Order: sequence, then structure tokens, then C-alpha cells
Amino acid sequence: MNTRWKRRRYIYTILFLSISVVIRVSLPIAQSTPQVVVGKTGWLFLEQELRFLDSGPFWGEFAKTVSRAQRDDAKDPTPAILAFHQALAEKNVSLLLVPVPPKALIYTEYVPDSKTKPEWGASLDQYYTFLRKKGVQVLDLRAEFEKQKRNQEQELFCQTDSHWSGYGTTVAANLIAEKIAELMPAGSKKYTEKWQDIQITGDLRVMLGDDQQEKETLPVRKIMDDSGRSPEADPSSPVLVLGDSHVLVFHDGKDMHAMGAGISDQLAYTLARAVDVIGVRGSGATPARLSLYRKAQRKGDYWSGKKVVVWCFAAREFTETEGWRVLPIEP
Repeated sequence: MNTRWKRRRYIYTILFLSISVVIRVSLPIAQSTPQVVVGKTGWLFLEQELRFLDSGPFWGEFAKTVSRAQRDDAKDPTPAILAFHQALAEKNVSLLLVPVPPKALIYTEYVPDSKTKPEWGASLDQYYTFLRKKGVQVLDLRAEFEKQKRNQEQELFCQTDSHWSGYGTTVAANLIAEKIAELMPAGSKKYTEKWQDIQITGDLRVMLGDDQQEKETLPVRKIMDDSGRSPEADPSSPVLVLGDSHVLVFHDGKDMHAMGAGISDQLAYTLARAVDVIGVRGSGATPARLSLYRKAQRKGDYWSGKKVVVWCFAAREFTETEGWRVLPIEP
């Protein structure tokens, strides 16, 4: 059996296993009631997220005891992140890792007192420092989120949903754009923006089974091109936004609440250029990179012209995903 066939068989095996993982992850959300922590003044939090914050160090030898992944070789996120970083570097593409801070870490005051711990967040600080020493560019949004919160602007996360708010996407996009500006000039595409209030039934409220309650109202900044349409993903763009449902919320419509107001839309507006988008409703760890692999497989010259991959996913995935697999970025 030649090397090329072995490589293909390996990839197809990974694809099959990961599809089954997405099914296992996605079905319970629709068919059962995952654990939700009811906080103060109507705020809701994922129990999974609190578990992650309680886990302490989650990489290296620690991963064996705190990760939810079943396979020992997929518990530690570090090999997958470093391999992805290296594969992109070989294509002269920069990786910008943007873990979304846990909602409970930003709004700890709304978490039940019995659930909080003073050491929350320390492990994230240590891990990001560790990754930076390995050459990975990590954008930690927490300091800016906390600053915006102190200034009493809009809330950065939804009260009844597990995702950041429409305002949170604009803050994140501005920070990401600053990093990208160091790597390439601004574009020339003109977009317009308009703030408007929308009403949502948050996913955490749905999980609790009380989705008949009053909807949550929050502002979003809708981005439009010169024809009044939401920005379209451009596979030829030098910028790819890759990740989990934080990439899809306010962008993909339907259960993602709105269109044209997600992180990729805000980034297109701020950069004045269209961006490419790959977001998955499962995990941003392995399934998102599998989607990227398939896209590169379909489009042979996919990496031609790419400059930056913005990898954005919930920080809780460091322990709560089904696994971190080392994958190639193209066949």
C-alpha cells in the first residue's frame, strides 16, 4: 500500500470518526435538557463552562484527568494547535488564536456564589503564555471585555444564551482587526452599518425548557454591502474566520438569531474587505478543521493568497470537546 493511499485512508477514518462525534454532540442539544446553571437576576450559564473553569491546568499531563475526550491522544489541545500553527506557517499563513472568554469569567457576579472560585482564569493565563512561547499568536479578549464592562457599555454576552452578544462581536472584531492590520493593508470594499434591536430566545433558556418566557432584547450592528445585502463569504479572501458557533451567531440566521451581524461581518466592515468563513455548530476544535480540510480538498488552490486564519472558539473547548486531533490542512 503506497504512502498516498495510507494518508487518504487516515484522513477518511478521521472524517468518519469526527462526523459521528458531531452527531453525538449535536443530538443531545436538540433532544434533551443539558445542565444549565440559573444565576442571579435572570442570567444563565452552561454547567460545562463552570466545569472547565474549575478544572485547573488542562494541558500536558493534566489533560489526562480533566479532558472529556475519550481517546488519550486527543485530550491535550496543545499538539493539535501547534501542528495547525506549523502547517499554516509552511504556507506562509499566520494563525491568530482567539478563544472566546467564558461568560461566567466575565460576569462572575451573576454566577451563584456557591459555584464561583477565586482561581478561575489562572490556568488560561498560564496556557496562553505557554502557547506564545511556542510561537502561537494568541489574542486574549478578556482584558478588553473587562474594560468595556467597567465602562458600562452594552453587555458583552447574552443573558439567556451561551454566546457573546452583538456588542461583544464588535469589540472582538476591532481587536482582531488591529492584529490583522499588522500583517496586511486595509481593503477598499465599502460596507455600511446600522444598529438595531432584536429579540432572541437564548439557547440556555431553550435547554431549560422555558422558551415560552419573555424573549431577550439586545442590540446588534448589522453590516451591509452597497446593495443592502449581508457580507458574503469569499473563499479567495486572504482572511479566513474559522471556528464554532461563536462564528455563526448573528451571522447564520434562524437559531443563530440574525444575519449580517456576526464576528465575520464585523471583521469585514472593520477591515474593509470580504472574509472567508467556516463555522460549525459542533466543536471548533476538530470538526471545524475537518471542514477546512474538505474545503481545501475541493478547491485545489485554496491556500493561494491566504494570509491569516482567525481560529475562534469557546475557551471551554480546551476540556469540553470530544477531542483534539492532529490533522493536515490539505490532502
